[in-house]
Amino acid sequence: MSQASSMAVFGGGCFWCLEAAFEIVPGVLDVESGYAGGTRENPDYAQVSSGLTGHAEVVRITYDPKLIPYAKLLELFFRIHDPTTQDRQGADVGSQYRSIILYADGSQKEEAEKIITARVSDYDSAIVTQLLPLKVFWKAEEYHQDYYRNNTQYSYCKIVIKPKLEKARDFLDS
Repeated sequence: MSQASSMAVFGGGCFWCLEAAFEIVPGVLDVESGYAGGTRENPDYAQVSSGLTGHAEVVRITYDPKLIPYAKLLELFFRIHDPTTQDRQGADVGSQYRSIILYADGSQKEEAEKIITARVSDYDSAIVTQLLPLKVFWKAEEYHQDYYRNNTQYSYCKIVIKPKLEKARDFLDS
């Protein structure tokens, strides 16, 4: 990561969905799917899918803060997933699909707390998004990277990812 770029790490369901949505954001330089928030070192997909590692499926977003502020990334994050469902997003169920923000420093933590507080009245249920310090990000296997771009014909991509991508486009156009 160069000095001109910053990093954000979010989890909100399947990492394929988040990756596709954040890749279209002007100012985002790279998005990688991976695992974070748990205890197992160097986990793989099968281990994380078991729910026993404590890790969530997350994306690591490298961005230019001069072009897109962290707060705007947080706003998009809350638009494209449901932060009120405990350990699930749609049909994806388990702690690995929880809503989570992993902050790199105190300013990211403060900004996330501010956005969460501001969004409370937007929902009928409580926001359950975890807010934790990022200890380590484990990059997911290569076949998970750029999943939507490489598999647009798959039904999961059409049914689950595409609507989130449309929400992201609507947000960016507003």
